[in-house]
Amino acid sequence: MRKPVLLYGLLGGVLIVALKLIEYRWLVVEHSLEIYGGLVAVIFAGLGIWLGLKLTRKSETVIVREVEVPAPADFTRDNSKVESLGITPRELEILEFIAAGLSNKEIAERAHVSENTVKTHSSRVFDKLGARRRTQAVQLGKEFRLIP
Repeated sequence: MRKPVLLYGLLGGVLIVALKLIEYRWLVVEHSLEIYGGLVAVIFAGLGIWLGLKLTRKSETVIVREVEVPAPADFTRDNSKVESLGITPRELEILEFIAAGLSNKEIAERAHVSENTVKTHSSRVFDKLGARRRTQAVQLGKEFRLIP
């Protein structure tokens, strides 16, 4: 009993697939011009949108201007600010080296520590000062009277 049911189901499935293929071929042959025209229209619409966005996009212009802050002749460190920010003496030393324009490697040699230690100290100083770059950290250090 199972064998005829399975055979009947299989033949029905093959017949449905054959009819769908015939319908598909008839659809493609009968409406090929419309299909190809639609594909070309979609490609050109996508290309036009992409090109329009690319050409009309406004580019950002970032202007970075470094302003040299002159050190006062009689510099006194604001120790209350140092304590309120929680900056350690070693971090102050690293900030002074950064202000002198030294690279991490040069700072490591002068402070007798590894480069990774310099990176750690400088990132902690950046966090405590709220700076994102070395120049910004130096500028804030001078404004807060942490370094000359």
